[in-house]
Amino acid sequence: MTNVQKEIDRRKLDDKLPSMPWFVQQFIDYKLPDLSPSTLLEYLRDYDTFFSWLRAEGLSQAESNREVTLTELEVLRMDSVTSFRLFLATKREGANSRITVSRKLSSLRSLFHYLSQIAEDEDFYPLLKRNIMAKIEIKRTHKPKDTAAKLKGKLLEDEELLEFIGYILEGYAIDMQKNKQALYSHELNKERDACIASLILNSGLRVSEVVNLNVDDLDLNNKLLYVYRKGNNDETFKTPVYFREQAKDELANYMQLRQSRYRTPKREKGLFIALRNGESEGSRMTKRAIQAMIMKYAKCFGKPYLTVHKLRHSFATDYYLQNDIYKTKEQLGHASTETTEIYAHLTDKTMSEAIERRSEGTGS
Repeated sequence: MTNVQKEIDRRKLDDKLPSMPWFVQQFIDYKLPDLSPSTLLEYLRDYDTFFSWLRAEGLSQAESNREVTLTELEVLRMDSVTSFRLFLATKREGANSRITVSRKLSSLRSLFHYLSQIAEDEDFYPLLKRNIMAKIEIKRTHKPKDTAAKLKGKLLEDEELLEFIGYILEGYAIDMQKNKQALYSHELNKERDACIASLILNSGLRVSEVVNLNVDDLDLNNKLLYVYRKGNNDETFKTPVYFREQAKDELANYMQLRQSRYRTPKREKGLFIALRNGESEGSRMTKRAIQAMIMKYAKCFGKPYLTVHKLRHSFATDYYLQNDIYKTKEQLGHASTETTEIYAHLTDKTMSEAIERRSEGTGS
């Protein structure tokens, strides 16, 4: 059983690698066991940007990115790196946020570290004798408190969680009365769409986890899903994740229509199916389709800033109010409680309160 998104990313990775210098290919091979294909794909996009910039600035004589040499990286000066940083932050078509700039510099640092500290030539010397990136200080920009501040007021709270699902089922059609095409598509997909929104709002799954769900991963009676969790590189292991009673009805409704309405062939294992225009049978929904679908409803619901990921945050905030930080971390599949701290800041519950509740509730 392989993870669908990983397969797609792995193929894209294989397609893109030949356009990179040999030492980048070697670095990616070295990182493959530890990082997901989608992360490595991000790395390659960052290197693409960097090498193209080097060539445009005359800092590399290479005809293509593939021909950029180690020597050219070795003699880079501090002011060149500063210029690149500036280029990332100010380039016209979509300037990058501070967090994105940090991430892009961070992936360059990983590459340079590997070339100067880990990889060696046939004489056991480092491939890169001088590592300019080691001088670059990358400030940590992702502080839970800052993330929480950005999210304040942009999530669904209390009754809104149910209202949004109700809106997908019924309200949207009322607002779209004059739009035949939108109405037709809504009539076809409303149960499925409400089911996806309800599932995320009642379990906190990530969109990639929802996309990868198979029919066999659903245990409706026990309100349980078996999920490939981000960061867990064991291809065969699925984590059991519970969902709330509220999502059970939507899931049951959708499961009754999954095969007939979407003309889903028996061989299609995906849980959430789309029947695309002109296709004779349904196939697994894509990540992009789910993201676009949630944004479409959110806009009409009057919350245009709502995204799939903010549905996850909405669940997490709500869940954290009734549970401690450790249970919330487990439910969301976070690698450390540091990420989960966002919800402590969002709910204004102090961390000390959360810790105390942990010691009282260990028996539960």
